[in-house]
Amino acid sequence: MSRWLRETIASVYERALRSGIDEVPTHVAVIQDGNRRYARSEGAEKSDGHRQGAQTTEQVLEWSQELGIEELTLYAFSTENFDRPADEQEALFDLIEGKLREFADAERVHENGVGIRALGEIDRLPERVQDAVEYAEEQTRGYDSFVLNIALAYGGRSELLSATQRILQRVDEGDMDPSEIDVETVQEQLYDRPVRAVDLIIRTGGDERTSNFLPWYANGNEAAVYFCTPYWPEFSKPEFLRSIRTYQHREESWRQTRLSRALTLVEAFRETETEEAQRIVDGLEDVTESDERTSVSLPDEDVESA
Repeated sequence: MSRWLRETIASVYERALRSGIDEVPTHVAVIQDGNRRYARSEGAEKSDGHRQGAQTTEQVLEWSQELGIEELTLYAFSTENFDRPADEQEALFDLIEGKLREFADAERVHENGVGIRALGEIDRLPERVQDAVEYAEEQTRGYDSFVLNIALAYGGRSELLSATQRILQRVDEGDMDPSEIDVETVQEQLYDRPVRAVDLIIRTGGDERTSNFLPWYANGNEAAVYFCTPYWPEFSKPEFLRSIRTYQHREESWRQTRLSRALTLVEAFRETETEEAQRIVDGLEDVTESDERTSVSLPDEDVESA
């Protein structure tokens, strides 16, 4: 098959997928898995795989904005990644630092009002990466048309643990009563700026697990999950559109389920109310019959004299 024919078929397929999308998630979170395995499959260095993956990241950002998605979170560096060899970590830190500064200065970021922020234990990162995080956040702090979250030194359990410890400290210091702790309290301790509930998690690379990613915002919202086999550098727009279709179909299914339950509930209430109304009517009929039996008829002469 010629390259032209392959590209034509891919273009037609992409348009077909796009035409079937009429509902998109508000917040998509992506686990960018498979950069190193892609590099091995290509006989390249691990750092080459990460650089190829960074290009995919830029494309996903563009695709998300095209569809009208409002928030995108990318799992760039987990707490487990600190266990990798030092040279691999340094290469990753170099890439992250460079991309953060590149994004912060990109015209398209400012033209589209993209707000960049980092999630995770940022203080565990090298100072140069921390500086790049601060630079990117400051350069885009006033933007909220689209939010790009970069999860760095991130771990879902440690995130919830840290939030819990801060809440307990407030209680211990007398600034908060335990009875006052609610959902908003936890969310305030997670991040200094609000994060939308996650609607869809995408994971590339073939593994079918969410790796404890954004548990508060994903599990609590029962986010849809899309697992796919391509490594992150191979992740394509049709694959991205299929993930959105998965979300849409799940939402449609949920709506049907909720509608079915609502109709069942309404029918149950209707039957209950009908039965209750019938009992009331029967009761009134009994009272009426009793009144008729006990009523006194006036003599005819009294009627005449009146």
